[in-house]
Amino acid sequence: MSAARPGRPPNIVLILADDLGFGDIGCYNRDSRIPTPNIDALAGRGTRWTDMHTPSAVCTPSRYGLLTGRYAWRTRLPYGVLYGYEPPLIEEDRPTLPGLLRRRGYRTACIGKWHLGMRFRPKRGESVDFTAPLPWKGVDPHLERRIDLTAPIDDGPIARGFDTFFGTAGCATAQPPFAFIDQDLFVEPPTEFREKIHFTGRPGMHSPSWDHGEADPTFTRRAVSRIRRFADSGEPFFLYLAASAPHEPCLEATVPPFARGKSGAGHRGDLVWLFDWMVGEVVDALERTGLAENTMVIVTSDNGALPGDRISEVAGIDGYELYDHRSCGHWRGYKAHIWEGGHRVPFVVAPASGPAQTSARVVERAACLTDLFETLGAVAGADSVGFGGPPEDSEDLSDEAGFAQWKAPGAPSSPRPRSDRVIVHHSGFGVFSLRSAAWKYVSESTGSGGWPPPSGTFPHQGSPGQLYDLRADPRETENLFDSRPEPVREYQAMVESFRAGAPTVRSVM
Repeated sequence: MSAARPGRPPNIVLILADDLGFGDIGCYNRDSRIPTPNIDALAGRGTRWTDMHTPSAVCTPSRYGLLTGRYAWRTRLPYGVLYGYEPPLIEEDRPTLPGLLRRRGYRTACIGKWHLGMRFRPKRGESVDFTAPLPWKGVDPHLERRIDLTAPIDDGPIARGFDTFFGTAGCATAQPPFAFIDQDLFVEPPTEFREKIHFTGRPGMHSPSWDHGEADPTFTRRAVSRIRRFADSGEPFFLYLAASAPHEPCLEATVPPFARGKSGAGHRGDLVWLFDWMVGEVVDALERTGLAENTMVIVTSDNGALPGDRISEVAGIDGYELYDHRSCGHWRGYKAHIWEGGHRVPFVVAPASGPAQTSARVVERAACLTDLFETLGAVAGADSVGFGGPPEDSEDLSDEAGFAQWKAPGAPSSPRPRSDRVIVHHSGFGVFSLRSAAWKYVSESTGSGGWPPPSGTFPHQGSPGQLYDLRADPRETENLFDSRPEPVREYQAMVESFRAGAPTVRSVM
């Protein structure tokens, strides 16, 4: 198996899907109706994690957690996502994963969906209240008309640790402005207001040549071009490729022609196939440039999946075409939910090239994407202690399978996993949940905590919660909240402690 070359840390490629579910990928679900040969091949020569969780069940807070090693509910965003023109969520002085790696000599690039806020400028004579509480309630034409879409955009990815950025401010197919940004300027300024093309999309300003179906192919071409430049430089690199797929709207217009009909799960399934194609194009580029041997590839998602193609605004599961496909596998719930389907996601880490293993390597340890901050820093030999200190929600997993072989010879071992590690889950409506060993506690809600079916509500103080033994009841069917008062009291005290600022991962000296 590939390993880091002596004296040189590995290249790291992190490919993040948007709303990819546990059941979408063949190596996780043999009954998936979507071909995913490229991700399956990576899993065949690498490691597949089965208990990996996102920091939130929706995208903005998960991306914040991945890049900073801390949960987004500690910020100005108490729940939900950003909608397009909000100011930066990552604080100006906040250490970030690309910034940490850059201190180790890495070149860093962000390509694709950002969705963490930027600093837009109002037109001369106009004003916009960028200090308004988050989240904003969407975007309207009156707001967009007050923003100067020809001016430089400040405090985006290149101000948060990345050397280069090419992508979109928010979700490429669902949130305005619909236009590509290169570094800090729109490639083609948005000048046209268009109504939404589907009831699951949003209206907003578009570049004249904007085509939803070209978003991910364009990101992929840029990633391949950037890999060629990395090969010329000879320096270690970190490439963060954030896809739009398979986020809705899931309809023919958002699927590029070459990807249509590639799955047995409708338009959403075709978008999952497209994401797998992106993975394959990146791996091929690494092989062609001679970089594959020393490159670690990570493939994962920002949260769980929606059930399928939304075909109507009918409430409940009847509003979706499912195609006999289980997007979140056998787990309960979907994107935005506090149940496992909302935040348990595929996670594959593998060398970009190499032979398949004779038996699959699987890690069953519970972990969170916030852990990538400390883990990838340790693999690269970048010490976070001198860079703001370890984030309060990131644990070093660098001695686990999938990561350990990339550490430089003689590198110190990471602290051993603690039996008391607590992972915090957070739903789209702000419901908190704790995972401690086999126990899962949901605070102040008896429902899903999100908007997909079955739709839930925001947490209610004093409301009963939920308690599940995931070892005996992985599908969360038996709520033990009333019958086990002692762990309920203990876990609720933990929730209150974390919300008050206590770290979920304590530094081990």
